[in-house]
Amino acid sequence: MTVAFAGAGNMGGALVERLCEAGWPVAVCDTDPLRQQQALAAGASLADTPLSAVAQLGSQGALVIVVVDADQCRDVLWGEQGASVGLRPGQVVVLCPTIAPEDTVAIAGRLSAQGIDCIDAPMSGGPQRARDGRMSLMVAAPAAVLERQASLLAALSLNVMRISERVGDGARTKLVNNLLAGINLVGAAEALALAGRMGLDLTTTLDVIERSSGQSWIGSDRMRRAIDGDLAPRAHVTLLEKDTRLAVAAARGVGFEGPLGAGAARVFEQAHEAGMADLDDAALLAFLRQTASRP
Repeated sequence: MTVAFAGAGNMGGALVERLCEAGWPVAVCDTDPLRQQQALAAGASLADTPLSAVAQLGSQGALVIVVVDADQCRDVLWGEQGASVGLRPGQVVVLCPTIAPEDTVAIAGRLSAQGIDCIDAPMSGGPQRARDGRMSLMVAAPAAVLERQASLLAALSLNVMRISERVGDGARTKLVNNLLAGINLVGAAEALALAGRMGLDLTTTLDVIERSSGQSWIGSDRMRRAIDGDLAPRAHVTLLEKDTRLAVAAARGVGFEGPLGAGAARVFEQAHEAGMADLDDAALLAFLRQTASRP
């Protein structure tokens, strides 16, 4: 069955390539001409609007939304030429961005009023893992909805994790994960900035960390690139800035005030303010090496 994509950036584009390679018909709507050409090269067809993209869906087809935030999700669905006008009962919206749980619940509720199912399906792991099928896909929806879309979910990822039947729990789980990812990344950057201040070789230090108790996947992934000076954006600073901010807000919403999350969120905010918004979040190492106070 045809799958429609709204958004074919780093993550969405990787998923488009994966599905096309597996023989799925894919229709892509993206405003970026470069992303459009990449989707065409992968074997997808192009749609000018979200509405025209979902016009190609079958009776149980899916619209996969892979944009940045809740406002963009709402625009895809209910903006000018939005997809909701063309969606029919039996079809499903797969909601992949990292957004606040209350936004996920509100979007799903609005779709439900139209008879449209929604799968709360945030993802984690980066573009290469998405392309290889190794990303984490955290899904929350009624079991019957997940069963109807099981083949699509399996095609998107080899690591589909059913969180619950309550839409919003995928978003909650993703925020918990990304809060820890942000804390780990800030910690790794701080540790290597300290290593540099001590006169240690950063590559050797990271080799040790990776074989010791300080290891984290995101720390190794980002700090290797940072040491090499490779700040081409796979995940912009603004993404974890957004995600950690949302996670801290969600924590406060349930009366939880942890000792580390708000501090990590502030570091991403400061890096943004320092002009690093459009760089890969590996830029945190350079940011902390520049700004850490001297003894």
